[in-house]
Amino acid sequence: MSGLDRNQAPKTRQMAANRTALVASLDVGTSKIACMIARLRPCAPNEALRGRTHAVELIGYSQIQSRGVKSGAVVDMGEAEQSVRQAVGLAERMAKVRVESVLLSVSAGRLQGQLIEATADIKGGAVSASDMARVTSTGMRHATPPGRTVLHALPVSYSLDGVKGIRDPKGMVASQFGVDMNVITADATVARNLMLVVERCHLNVEAMAAAPYVAGLSVLTDDETDLGAAVVEMGAGTTTIATYSGGRIVHASGFAVGGQHITMDLARGLGCCIADAERIKTLYGTVLTGGSDAREMMNVPTAGDNDRDYPQAVSRATIANIVRQRAEEIFEMIRDRLADSPFAAEPRARVVLSGGASQLTGLAELGSQILGRSVRVARPLGFGRLPNEAKSASFAVPSGLLVYPQFAHLEHVEPRFTRQLKTGTDGGGYFGKVGRWLREGF
Repeated sequence: MSGLDRNQAPKTRQMAANRTALVASLDVGTSKIACMIARLRPCAPNEALRGRTHAVELIGYSQIQSRGVKSGAVVDMGEAEQSVRQAVGLAERMAKVRVESVLLSVSAGRLQGQLIEATADIKGGAVSASDMARVTSTGMRHATPPGRTVLHALPVSYSLDGVKGIRDPKGMVASQFGVDMNVITADATVARNLMLVVERCHLNVEAMAAAPYVAGLSVLTDDETDLGAAVVEMGAGTTTIATYSGGRIVHASGFAVGGQHITMDLARGLGCCIADAERIKTLYGTVLTGGSDAREMMNVPTAGDNDRDYPQAVSRATIANIVRQRAEEIFEMIRDRLADSPFAAEPRARVVLSGGASQLTGLAELGSQILGRSVRVARPLGFGRLPNEAKSASFAVPSGLLVYPQFAHLEHVEPRFTRQLKTGTDGGGYFGKVGRWLREGF
């Protein structure tokens, strides 16, 4: 049994509204690892972005090629550990601070969100905080099959004696109390191995969060979360989806197809090596084909050991067709996932694309055709002084992790996993606790 099996992944506590904190985020992906270090300073309520109590001031970041990770999951512990060390080390040098703990994203392990309802009888007449925790905890455990771990348990609304839609039932009187909640789970083994890699670098995992959920915290406007939106985080090895409605996340899912599959299709279709295919995708990758593309030829080196091999001439239309076929397949898979979520009932809800693979030219237009929805490409919102390269859709997850502690209070947390985010003053002897917990689990 793994230490995370049917349990909750580590969670961070709500930030104190008047405290400044240093926060580090780590996004371990299939093709790249990004680390961002920021100072979170208390700020006045933001009119445009509800719920943000702190301004995020980036002081260090890095993005390097990932090794030892496939489809978002660790496949080589040693290589992944070296990559994480390098990414964190570069960000630390830029920020001139030492990182003790990180917020960690999870994109692999077949992310799944389900809305569940749990009810219980109230003994004392009035609903207490412990009643709320008890019912939510029971519901969460019922929604977690063996081999899965809970990343998020988000109460959506409560009911008293069958009357639904109650926001805060504390102190209200009823004989039966219920909670509707969204529970997002992932494979426990995938989450545990990801966590283990980070802890082998002598870093604590402050909290783990689903990649599309934190991407949404970074890139969605309040109108989008209220009216309905789906965040599609398009990574190299995985595509993950979080759907929002009524200001809250209501569903999550994912599958292991992403931008790297487009690279492999190009390598096979053009007969070139993977590194050249990646370069062609980055420079010329488009899903749009125009009249002149059939005539415009490019030289592509062939994959072979022979230096005398001549590059072959390939039309831009050929490249676009290879890219488009795989992109269409990915959008058809997204369409099927969205049809199974509450999003299907929201005809005006839009789709927001994030992640490195979302930056292919013409992708939003193609997505709009296939999904029959308004589609836009994301960028992180409400961050002061982000460097240009970090303003793109590919930084949605690591920047969203920096926003995440401000929303931690929305989640149900099992008592043994809460921790205070380290602020400038307090130390926090957390490592002994997690060391014990990991030893128990292995």
